[in-house]
Amino acid sequence: MGLALDVARRAAPTGDVPVGAVVLGPDGAVLGEGVNRREADGDPTAHAELLALQQAARRTGGWRLEGSTLVVTLEPCTMCAGALLLARVERLVLGAWDPKAGATGSVLDVVRDRRLPHRVEVVGGVRERECGDLLRAFFTDRRRSPADDPGVWTEGPPGE
Repeated sequence: MGLALDVARRAAPTGDVPVGAVVLGPDGAVLGEGVNRREADGDPTAHAELLALQQAARRTGGWRLEGSTLVVTLEPCTMCAGALLLARVERLVLGAWDPKAGATGSVLDVVRDRRLPHRVEVVGGVRERECGDLLRAFFTDRRRSPADDPGVWTEGPPGE
């Protein structure tokens, strides 16, 4: 998670939300990294998770990332959760939960839906305070105080 946090901090110059993602191979080697680039690239799909998965696929020479782990500072959205399934990622390690748009255990749980042919193990809340603090600081600087929106990046999955 430390590397994902370092990657997330790279978003500052572009004005993108500071989310960082790292794909680790079965042996723990870094296969891909990604930071949000929606603002920088003008691309609604330039999420950290997708960019990390793309880099990992290029590095391995294939789209199947079986046995891999994606480490990300914020719970993935529906689009990114779908990409985890399609890439056959084995494990997701996430920092802060996203009670507004999270799709791996909070609002939705796409990656563990038994109707789908693949499921992803989810390990949540890893260094979640640090991950949440990075996001809160970004939005405090950009818009308003986190106290104005207490439901953003809470600690622990909803209902706990």
